[in-house]
Amino acid sequence: MKQEIVIKVTVNGPKSRSKALQTAVGLSGVESAGLGGRDKSQIEVVGDGVDAVELVNLLRKKVGYAELASVAAVGEKKDVNESAAQPVVWPMYGGGMPQTYIYPIHPPPPPPTIIEAEGESERVKQSQFINFE
Repeated sequence: MKQEIVIKVTVNGPKSRSKALQTAVGLSGVESAGLGGRDKSQIEVVGDGVDAVELVNLLRKKVGYAELASVAAVGEKKDVNESAAQPVVWPMYGGGMPQTYIYPIHPPPPPPTIIEAEGESERVKQSQFINFE
């Protein structure tokens, strides 16, 4: 199966370009290799049974940075819209009800009572009560 492999490499001059092309052509199964892209920083390799990962590893070892951009069959059409990233659409969720805590209101405690039994009849006296509410 004939494949077209596009690899993005960093080239610093004509020497590194020729070294990258020699490395690509030296691999078995490569039929043609050339530079592509706007700034000639991509290597386009066409061949039958070429291992793209092995080619990228060789280029990393010999030249430096190399990134596999695409692998496609030669007879296959490229769809530009398919390669573009699809925007992520998050579903809309309705706002929930906030949680509230209900605090119970207790009645104030009754005032303390003092019972006096000395010399007087038993009489209930209430002391002063301070309400802190």
